[in-house]
Amino acid sequence: MSAVVRYEFDHAYVARLAAGDSETERHFTRYFGELLSIKLRSRLRSAALVEDAKQETFLRVLTVIRTRGGLASAGSLGAFVNSVCNNILFEIYRAEFKQRQSISEEEPEVAEPGASVESAMLGEEEQRQVRRAVEALPTKDQTLLRWVFFDERNKDDICRDLGIDRQYLRVLLYRARDRFREEFLKIGSVSGPATH
Repeated sequence: MSAVVRYEFDHAYVARLAAGDSETERHFTRYFGELLSIKLRSRLRSAALVEDAKQETFLRVLTVIRTRGGLASAGSLGAFVNSVCNNILFEIYRAEFKQRQSISEEEPEVAEPGASVESAMLGEEEQRQVRRAVEALPTKDQTLLRWVFFDERNKDDICRDLGIDRQYLRVLLYRARDRFREEFLKIGSVSGPATH
């Protein structure tokens, strides 16, 4: 596979995206599509999930660019796309974790007909990595992530309990998610990619 040539984004490029210029939009999806595919394929087991996460990333980024205020700096477009993609990955992990929890609470897990032992092990390994990444975080981060993403507590209640405002809660959440991603990536790189 050929290396992706780094592209420098300027205000004119972002303005064309905001205006819905079809040629710029094609370049944007082609350029970031390749980068996101590389990133997502190493983190998600299903090709359909990879494609869904990629399209959701594009949708959210373009929505922000096309709303009043838009993107603060054209040069940060790449970092913004990456950050949005990371948030979507986190949502996918959270949804899978909750789904597995509800299945195990309702009934014993039964393998689907034709499901391979390898795919079941991959799911367990992924869960272990998420758990280890969360456990490696400071207690405050663990509590905050659990309240927001797993318990789905009301953010105003969380602010009241912590004695902070919503703006500072966003800062704390951003830092906690960032630390989680670092730990998760560290664990993933130590374990190495799954072989098929």
